[in-house]
Amino acid sequence: MKLMFKDMTLLITGGTGSFGNAVLHRLLESDIREIRIFSRDEKKQDDLRKKYNNSKLKFYIGDVRDSQSVINAIRGVDYIFHAAALKQVPSCEFHPIEAIKTNVIGTENVLETAINFGVKRVVVLSTDKAVYPINAMGISKAMMEKVAIAKSRNSYNTIINVTRYGNVMCSRGSVIPLFLNQIRSGQPITITDPNMTRFMMTLDDAVDLVLYAFENGKSGEIFVQKAPASTIEVLARSLFGILNVPKHPINIIGTRHGEKLYEVLLSREEMVSSQDLGRYYCIPPDLRDLNYGKFIDYGEVKISEALEYNSHNTLRLDVEGMQTLLMKLQFVKATLEEKLVQVEE
Repeated sequence: MKLMFKDMTLLITGGTGSFGNAVLHRLLESDIREIRIFSRDEKKQDDLRKKYNNSKLKFYIGDVRDSQSVINAIRGVDYIFHAAALKQVPSCEFHPIEAIKTNVIGTENVLETAINFGVKRVVVLSTDKAVYPINAMGISKAMMEKVAIAKSRNSYNTIINVTRYGNVMCSRGSVIPLFLNQIRSGQPITITDPNMTRFMMTLDDAVDLVLYAFENGKSGEIFVQKAPASTIEVLARSLFGILNVPKHPINIIGTRHGEKLYEVLLSREEMVSSQDLGRYYCIPPDLRDLNYGKFIDYGEVKISEALEYNSHNTLRLDVEGMQTLLMKLQFVKATLEEKLVQVEE
């Protein structure tokens, strides 16, 4: 894998986020020539600059909504990981046009510029919320996937892939840091629905998926991470056990605007054509053009028999399994160490 990056330039859009940080840990010590971080937030860029102090790291202020700033960042780039997005369900729900501008139009800007400038490979990051979407964030991500697949049909020498995965544990704005902060401050943890299930994966898993798609993907393919799932109640009980607060109070607040009971990583329609690669699924591109009369005259019997792949029917973690996964997270380890220090004092 590292040989593929030798003397190459990689651009990460939205590179100051959780995914960008995880990629830097993997690739900065490789033979890569340059990693460009493209984002709107100069403060986070400055924090990254000081944290790594690495001459391979270059920073570009801009917004995927602004095609000229995208052009400035992409000139001379070999590969792109497109992670820039609006990801928070509530904010997208109340400002849906903003989600469209960033997640759909921004992706169009990145991909069109990548094709025009001869970028070799682009991996676009998506989410389980794009499957059977019920909220603005998921709808915008579903459209982002459609844009990427449509572009891949005429991308010439630019290979475009999509990766789709579920909840990334301890990513910015996710529920685990919220729960830990509530526990540490002595506040009740706030659970929307204890029976709600979510796929669970680490940031390392997310990076593994993107690198797998990067190394193996053919243009237009979508790669899906297989992942275990947990109910929110099991997640909470697991954190209580790790921090030794078994009777910590829980406040059930009800489902938030735009939330699902469970998430879907593969629709039943996609399961029919997907390829099981062991750790991942691969969904081949739909290569039909507008002359698809035969696909209307005759249906697909197999679709009626297929089952979707969702967080209710995947491997379900119990408290012990969830705790094992949680203890892989540096944020959880740091929280536990901090609590032990406080007890010793």
